[in-house]
Amino acid sequence: MKKGNVSFRKKLFRMVSVGVIDEPINQMYDILTTAALIVNLAVTIMNTYDGMHEKYGSIFYVLEEITVFLFMVDYLLRLYTAKYLFPENSEAVALRKYATSFWGVVDLLSFLPFYLPIFMPSGAAVFRIFRVVRILRLFRINAYYDSLNVITDVISSKKQQLLSSVFIIIVLMVGSSLCMYSLENKAQPHVFTNAFSGIWWAASTLLTVGYGDIYPITTLGKLMGIIIAFLGVGMVAIPTGIISAGFVEKYRQFSVMSVNDVDMDVPFIQLKILKKDRWAGKEIKSLKLSDNLIIAEIIRNNIKIKPDENLVIKENDVLIIYSNTMEVQND
Repeated sequence: MKKGNVSFRKKLFRMVSVGVIDEPINQMYDILTTAALIVNLAVTIMNTYDGMHEKYGSIFYVLEEITVFLFMVDYLLRLYTAKYLFPENSEAVALRKYATSFWGVVDLLSFLPFYLPIFMPSGAAVFRIFRVVRILRLFRINAYYDSLNVITDVISSKKQQLLSSVFIIIVLMVGSSLCMYSLENKAQPHVFTNAFSGIWWAASTLLTVGYGDIYPITTLGKLMGIIIAFLGVGMVAIPTGIISAGFVEKYRQFSVMSVNDVDMDVPFIQLKILKKDRWAGKEIKSLKLSDNLIIAEIIRNNIKIKPDENLVIKENDVLIIYSNTMEVQND
């Protein structure tokens, strides 16, 4: 009984895992949760129009109740299967790690603000603000599309360079604020009142968003403003260039890994899984592939499936494995 219960929980975990579509029920669950989110956001937006609220307000409320209830069920299922999300941890630690994770908080806030006014009516206005958090759930759609998922991949792979550029911008902002305070304090004591009063001016100038509420009036201050504006163009160009280079690298990798490009001189391995193979019945994350091997695509029943670390490899699956080295040594 216990073994069957564990198997059932694992099936639930695979069902609620976004992008795992190896079974029809998993695909249907992804479609249902995505549709519920889109309906919920559409209802929230249309409810802001007075005419539509007066005419369809009751329908909007029913739709919101249904979709929010689905969000709550989804959250409870994720809590129930958290052990499989963090298999190396105990049940209690896995629950805590999911509940305190970014997506755990987003999942909780996607339904909790809807029910809190029932218990605390005085805070209804504040709770309504937190409902906006639901829109963050849209980022989970990234799991279905490489063109969207590549954004997070690029930012993750270039995080060190991006953090360095942000650090330089912060240093320049502080330095610019200090310089402008020294030059403008006597001319505008009510505007540049202290060393950090020019931070907003420095940020708006360096990031080229424009300003008008605070600006230099002395000759030296205006000259400094011109210099800082030029520096700002360069500072914005640095992270832009880093992200652009990351996009080029990722899309080049996708084009190389595409099965449609088999005519190219690319080191691909096509592997069919048999029943006796040790990979059969295992999740991709448990295969422990070397760093130079990537499962680019899985073909199951003539259907192409995007690989996911939680995807279970089955008998008769065809694995398209890409090697990022020119020579692949077989076992």
